Amino acid sequence: MADTMEATPIVPLPAPFSGEADRRPPAARLLRIVRRLPPPLYSTSLGMAYHGDALEVLRGLPDASVNLVVTSPPFALRRKKAYGNVSPDQYKGWFIDFAREFWRLLAPDGSLVIDIGGAWTRGLPTRSLYHFKLLIALCEELGEQSFHLAQEFYWYNPAKLPTPAEWVTVRRIRVKDSVNTIWWLSKSPQPDADNRRVLRPYTKSMRKLLKGGYNAGPRPSEHVISTKWAVDRGGAIPSNLITVANTRSGGSYLTGCRAADLRPHPARFPDELPRFFIQFLTRPGAVVLDPFAGSNVTGQEAERLGRYWIAVEREQEYLLGSRFRFLAVPGPPA
Repeated sequence: MADTMEATPIVPLPAPFSGEADRRPPAARLLRIVRRLPPPLYSTSLGMAYHGDALEVLRGLPDASVNLVVTSPPFALRRKKAYGNVSPDQYKGWFIDFAREFWRLLAPDGSLVIDIGGAWTRGLPTRSLYHFKLLIALCEELGEQSFHLAQEFYWYNPAKLPTPAEWVTVRRIRVKDSVNTIWWLSKSPQPDADNRRVLRPYTKSMRKLLKGGYNAGPRPSEHVISTKWAVDRGGAIPSNLITVANTRSGGSYLTGCRAADLRPHPARFPDELPRFFIQFLTRPGAVVLDPFAGSNVTGQEAERLGRYWIAVEREQEYLLGSRFRFLAVPGPPA
């Protein structure tokens, strides 16, 4: 691996940001995992960020060395984007090579989380099925390397623009597409997961029920509420609908990119998405991988949560800018 992949020179951060993201030596465990790889573009005590072709980097990592792959690959959009994207017709074939590497790299109880948006059929007000075809292929067409669909999630972004304009705002025959699918896949039927790690605060009405009691027994829906239901368990179990408006426009990342005259990544997903899945599906000390890192939101959140991380991005400018995320990242919680 080290003989076939060209090492990327480490470019200093511009003043006033120089050095802050690169001073902490990586942990010994992480160094063992990446020992066959060339030097990263930058590193922290918990993470390594690599500039290069994702497949080449993945092939240099050992079997069962990763606990969670969480990523947002380029979507199969008809309109070409600066970060690169594959057409719907080619998408499944393009992704399968990555999927086989993910399966090899994941621990037996590991998970693969894919944020993948839908696409429109060219010239028609109908939707592509590419992301559903991909899901079926990942679960049914890879033989012994087929994944299990642990659960489907949906990211609702209320701030999404009403596109495509022809169908939504001009002819008014479709509504705004505000939801991305998120496939949670696992290597085994019993991946490491615990919803107690991601409990949400109880609503006011639920707190009232817990305090004042409720009527147990059957409901018109034919559900039966037991007498054990009103127990304060520290919070509410979240649903598989994640609501986050992707509108953040400040912070050290964008400030640093502007100061260094670097293009910010145009399709950043919000911090809350990788944070939720890292908490839900891993424990402190786990290894998290994002092979399509972009601005490295996944690495940032893994760092915050005390997980090791490996990020790969083929566009050097995006990865250079991602270092600014680590100027404001606190150490892992005690």
